[in-house]
Amino acid sequence: MENRLKAKARELGFELAGIARATEADGFARYREWLDRGYAGEMEYLYRNAEPRRHPESILGDVRSVLMLGMTYARSDLAPSEAAGEGNGRARVAKYAQAPDYHEFFWDKLNTLAAWLDAEVPGAQSHGVTDSAPLLERDFARRAGLGWVGKNTMLLNKEQGSFFLLSALLTTLELEPDAAFEGGHCGTCTACLDACPTGAFPEPGWLDARRCISYLTIELKTAIPDDLRPAVGDWLFGCDICQDVCPWNHRPNPAPGLPHRPDLVQIDPVDLLGMSPDVLRQRFKGTALRRANWRGLLRNAAIVLGNRGDRRALPALRDALKWDDDVVREACEWAIRQLEPDAQA
Repeated sequence: MENRLKAKARELGFELAGIARATEADGFARYREWLDRGYAGEMEYLYRNAEPRRHPESILGDVRSVLMLGMTYARSDLAPSEAAGEGNGRARVAKYAQAPDYHEFFWDKLNTLAAWLDAEVPGAQSHGVTDSAPLLERDFARRAGLGWVGKNTMLLNKEQGSFFLLSALLTTLELEPDAAFEGGHCGTCTACLDACPTGAFPEPGWLDARRCISYLTIELKTAIPDDLRPAVGDWLFGCDICQDVCPWNHRPNPAPGLPHRPDLVQIDPVDLLGMSPDVLRQRFKGTALRRANWRGLLRNAAIVLGNRGDRRALPALRDALKWDDDVVREACEWAIRQLEPDAQA
């Protein structure tokens, strides 16, 4: 059954598949320490849902096994700067967001996989989850043999690097687990730690989300701290820096599993500043960019323009002061001051 289940998962597009026993997460104490250090920032849902992450039974009561799945998303035929839109007047978008929203995409496949398993073993209960569920995914992925956790806290796989997304199928079936991945293969390399422009890694294997560009541009709903704005650079949504520099990601991947959306590779921040909430919601419908919401994307667009130093953006920034949102207006005022230091926004 185990081999047939993993084969079915691969048939559905998951390049990585491994089985772990459904026991208490090995890294739960470390996760609680991460929260206690304050590294989760304003992500209050992580504090609220901390205890359920201790054991997958909080998701499926009689769970016995966890099938961990990984699907790649990086485009190997584009260099990192080209894939991000660097140097062409557009703002950068993290590679995983240059695709349809992976939650909906995964749920369809997980439901198909659960239905297949139910037909194979009537009476077995199965439940598919993405990262919206209280599961310490990387912990179970390591236990299922999918890879090791790198110094940048990303799960790394020898063949796929780290440009893949995780999901899981929890089941009441007692399945034979795969061998856990022990140790790691980062060695003395510190490329990811050295490349982070905001210093978001206080020590190897620990991420202070409050300084992470992905957190600042997606999860943070208030103003980005002044001292971190220059380091955000031209990232509109998310960040790939610590992955782009990783040697394990320098291998070609000709056919990522997650579909690519070329229209999301290069986004003009000037255009964003003129979009109303309704227009923006429609523009990014069905994509991960919706998570930053209208306020976040316009705030980020203004920060990008302020960092870019192109005075041709001044009319758009001044026009965006019309929006009735303090966070957006303040970001635009900041950007105007960067482009025209002596001017009054």
